[in-house]
Amino acid sequence: MCMLDVSDTVMIVFPAVIATAMVLSGGGSAPNVGSKAPDFRAASTAGTLQLSSLRGKWVVLYFYPKSFTPGCTAESCSLRDGFDSLRTLNATILGVSTDDLETQQRFKKEYALPFELVADTDKRVVEAFGTSGMLGFAKRRTFIIDPEGTIRAIIEDVDTRHHAEQVHAMLAQLQQAK
Repeated sequence: MCMLDVSDTVMIVFPAVIATAMVLSGGGSAPNVGSKAPDFRAASTAGTLQLSSLRGKWVVLYFYPKSFTPGCTAESCSLRDGFDSLRTLNATILGVSTDDLETQQRFKKEYALPFELVADTDKRVVEAFGTSGMLGFAKRRTFIIDPEGTIRAIIEDVDTRHHAEQVHAMLAQLQQAK
């Protein structure tokens, strides 16, 4: 039997076992489609990066829980493999996790990722985008931001093995509609 109380905590009741887990909030409300993307300045594999410096380009901002894990590696490698086709759509790809900069640099090098990774160790970027997950990891979610800095799409149901195709289809659709 399972009972859920969705307030500040989630109670899970199993026969003879009671577990309580804190629901981690995103530090306020998450930005929505049509809202301006929160600007940030953070350490990345290319040095300090500021989101607003990318105005004039489409930005694919993907959040992933942890470098070197199977799902995050598959997602990042999918975007790596689709990088050239995404660039034809004037897109800049940025990955964000709460891993430290050294880990992000090793991840980028080991998998030959042709885009930059943000090391959000203080979780300010994760919280600004409402992607805080359990145990301090980022939730897997991708934001597509237009050249004016407005969020045009949010992909929550990420297919890690085919994420580049998901992003390409969404970007092409958004660009046709503009």
